Amino acid sequence: MTATGEGRVPTSVTLRPMSATEFQEWQARSIRSYADDLAKATGRPREVEQDRARQQFAELLPAGMGTDGTWILLIVDEAGVKVGTVWVGPHPERAGVAFLYDLEIVHERRGLGIGRAAMMAVESLVKEAGGTEIGLSVFGFNEPARRLYDSLGYRVVSTLMTKTIESKLPGE
Repeated sequence: MTATGEGRVPTSVTLRPMSATEFQEWQARSIRSYADDLAKATGRPREVEQDRARQQFAELLPAGMGTDGTWILLIVDEAGVKVGTVWVGPHPERAGVAFLYDLEIVHERRGLGIGRAAMMAVESLVKEAGGTEIGLSVFGFNEPARRLYDSLGYRVVSTLMTKTIESKLPGE
């Protein structure tokens, strides 16, 4: 086992608030990552999805990390090492339901149980706040996340599918 805890499954993690600087760094990184995922999922240019991601973040976080009903937290392992981030806020369509907007585990620590431990901590946080349900959305290509959520008892409510149709000019 190394000093970073590689090679072992954590028994627990702690969720802690971000500083203002950590929030700014997280937001910039998350917008880029979300835009990359949107582009991969939709086939649209990354630049288009970058604008879409910025707009969605602005709508969902009008007061930044001080947005009502929203937690944007660092995930810290037992050794005190930052191993990821999580963003939970109000469900976009269902009043009184929490929604997991983002769960990110540092790349080199994925597959070690940190995501599972973080989700259990999120469930406790939501429950302590009086919540009884958590919704989330996951990209179809993200098989590891889909397996995690399925193993934690999340169920598929709907599946949105799209197909890009190449337009042809008259005479082609």
